[in-house]
Amino acid sequence: MKVICLLPVCILVFFSVSQADNFEEAYSDLEHYRTIYISENGPQLSVDAAQPKVVSQRGGNATLPCKFNRDSSSVQNPKFNRDSSSVQNPKLRIKWTKLTSDYLKEIDVFVAMGFHKKSYGRFHGRVYLQAASENDASLVITEITLEDYGKYKCEVIDGLEDDTAVVSLDLQGIVFPYFPRMGRYNLNFHDAEKACRDQDAIVASFEQLFDAWRNGLDWCNAGWLSDGSVQYPITKPREPCGGKNTIPGVRNYGMRDKQKERYDVFCFTSNYKGRFYYLIHPSKLTYDEAVRACQKDGAQIAKVGQIYAAWKLLGYDRCDAGWLADGSVRYPISRPRRRCSPTEAAVRFSGFPDKKHKLYGVYCYKSEN
Repeated sequence: MKVICLLPVCILVFFSVSQADNFEEAYSDLEHYRTIYISENGPQLSVDAAQPKVVSQRGGNATLPCKFNRDSSSVQNPKFNRDSSSVQNPKLRIKWTKLTSDYLKEIDVFVAMGFHKKSYGRFHGRVYLQAASENDASLVITEITLEDYGKYKCEVIDGLEDDTAVVSLDLQGIVFPYFPRMGRYNLNFHDAEKACRDQDAIVASFEQLFDAWRNGLDWCNAGWLSDGSVQYPITKPREPCGGKNTIPGVRNYGMRDKQKERYDVFCFTSNYKGRFYYLIHPSKLTYDEAVRACQKDGAQIAKVGQIYAAWKLLGYDRCDAGWLADGSVRYPISRPRRRCSPTEAAVRFSGFPDKKHKLYGVYCYKSEN
């Protein structure tokens, strides 16, 4: 059989074959330098929190659970098995962050990579890894503060793979509505934050307000929450509070302008390290006399958050109206009785009287050194 070949075509075929031979030689040389493993099953690193919520209290400690695992069956070369106890992985990175209440950013808490470890900001010196096993990334927080409440993200990074888990830190405590001496609906969001801090508390979260509502909190004045929303809890529907034909629940005004709009605020406080008490004094006091009387006793005039914490968490009961630091007069009743909150256990509020009136005693707070 005769084969007829046009010259340009023959040259093209020869050139293509030559190029293929050169590519195979080059690829063969490349094989000596690197091997590429491809997994079709996706990332093999997994991170898990054994429980979604941990409950503690101010001043206590808490361990936020987090463990990571790698599917060793997917590793082609045992030399790179991250789970092998004989092979350490100095590039493994564990990072803990705290999510803000509006989820717009993350606050650095703790980072560990090999022997390098670092804690950040107000967490410095109070956090460390539990490290109970090779794959334990659990975070221990000591001397818990009110601001530690919230959601935390555990992130484990191993090379190109990473995975995360989220754990909530909840605190035992109490939510209470608050407005200052100037009257209701006078606080923008930033004023509300300061008002709670001044009373040994923080602005409550929606979750904390919702739990308080489930436990019977009923309040017909709208207040700021930590995410910038304004809400209020109703257990007994009535006309001035959304209407008497509505169902019980937490009424929601939505997100409001933090600078311009003004409401009350819902504050949250927890346990304290110290002593709250009513000062036995031979006579009733003006506000200034009350402040000096506590100081003379080696204490300070108590704050609103402290009277609520003593009432709710310690069962403090006293039927004597007394001055508090914000100029209000209140008294805590744990056992309802005639003349002392006959129908319910509550912190009774007597208003913001003239500070020159000598009509009241005083509640003091002595912190532990």
